[in-house]
Amino acid sequence: MTITLPLTSVECTDTFTLSNGDTMNVENIEILQGDITESDCDAIVNAANNHLWMGAGVAGAIKKKGGQVIEDEAVAKGPIEPGQAVATSAGSLKASYVIHAAGMGQDLKTDSRLIRESTSASLNIADALDLKSVAFPAIGTGVGGFEVSDCARIMLSATIDFNAKSILKVQFVLFDNESKSVFARVLTELQ
Repeated sequence: MTITLPLTSVECTDTFTLSNGDTMNVENIEILQGDITESDCDAIVNAANNHLWMGAGVAGAIKKKGGQVIEDEAVAKGPIEPGQAVATSAGSLKASYVIHAAGMGQDLKTDSRLIRESTSASLNIADALDLKSVAFPAIGTGVGGFEVSDCARIMLSATIDFNAKSILKVQFVLFDNESKSVFARVLTELQ
């Protein structure tokens, strides 16, 4: 049985000053609850292992909806180092690309460094592909068992710190309302 939740949005539209004096308009960050495979972004991010095999969780949902071709392309580009990312086509998904962020190795363990590095690597790939929008899941919080609030702080900070050239919108698409609320709270705190 598959349950597809509609994307519901909490958009934050404040501008704030970062500690280094730069400003970032937070309207470019959206916190959503729903099915990431339904995102209208140019790319969606897969919370991957470093061998890029697509099993359960976000990876399984992407593969099921987008097709086996996504995993075939990913595995052909792997393995990669944990913390790195690669892009593939998106098969039959709405997005044009899937960016596979290796937030963990084959041991299925993650940490703050790997989450930050894989988030930054994914943003770098999206920028290199000249994409305007990218959607992220909460990397490492499923199989990796990482705390959602810590993940939110790391991923949102990495996104805020990123000097985008082409990216205009970053979505964080969370599976449940509780995770969405945590990400929205952390984004507010980072202001």
